[in-house]
Amino acid sequence: MLPEVIPVLDLAGGIAVHAQGGDRARYGPVVSALVPGRRGDALALARAYRERVRAARCYVADLDAISGGPAQVELLCALAGDDAFGGTLLIDAGLRTAADAQRLARVPGGVVVGLETFERWEDLPALAGLRAGLIVSVDVRDGVTLRAGPWAGRSAAAAAGYVAAHGAAEVLLLDLARIGRGEGPDLATLDAVRRAAPGVRLLAGGGIRHDADLRRLGASGVDGVLVASALHAGALALPGQSPASDTR
Repeated sequence: MLPEVIPVLDLAGGIAVHAQGGDRARYGPVVSALVPGRRGDALALARAYRERVRAARCYVADLDAISGGPAQVELLCALAGDDAFGGTLLIDAGLRTAADAQRLARVPGGVVVGLETFERWEDLPALAGLRAGLIVSVDVRDGVTLRAGPWAGRSAAAAAGYVAAHGAAEVLLLDLARIGRGEGPDLATLDAVRRAAPGVRLLAGGGIRHDADLRRLGASGVDGVLVASALHAGALALPGQSPASDTR
């Protein structure tokens, strides 16, 4: 079975930007085959995700908030509206403590807790109690987890096992170095994370190139895949289209 396709919106300064390799200072406005001529238009892209990709959920990274600035709450609310995505947003807005989730109270959808920013891991069970369907993002670069946390010096699989045992409903392995680089997903690390956290849904982000990658990930037990670059490039078959023939 193919995994759920979860399109990605990376937001910076009120526009949609194209994430590549995790170097946020170099991200530019999105140019997407889904919305020709609408460079960086987050609302138009969100509508395309709903109408053309037919996605039920959209992952939104508020890069301003992740970098320590204020959350783009007005834009997030607009994206959640019927004139934009209109479905469930999965929002990573750089939460550092459970109390930070209150700033997203106006925005419907799910909250993503990122390993890169969250500081009080003892708060994780409380946050899981406040927001149903909590997603924890195990953020890695070149196979190394970002920040220390209670698993300092340990693997992504160890981090996944910890968060799965402390309230996460879904674990996202987000490989920042592979985002937008066309290198393919890290199947070995995903397999280790799947074994470490067998009781939760597993999401993968970073490196998805084409339909063949989706098939491989589904066969390996991945439940959902975050995709941006492959959608912008037209490299994935959309609903109603024939699957791509790439079998790499």
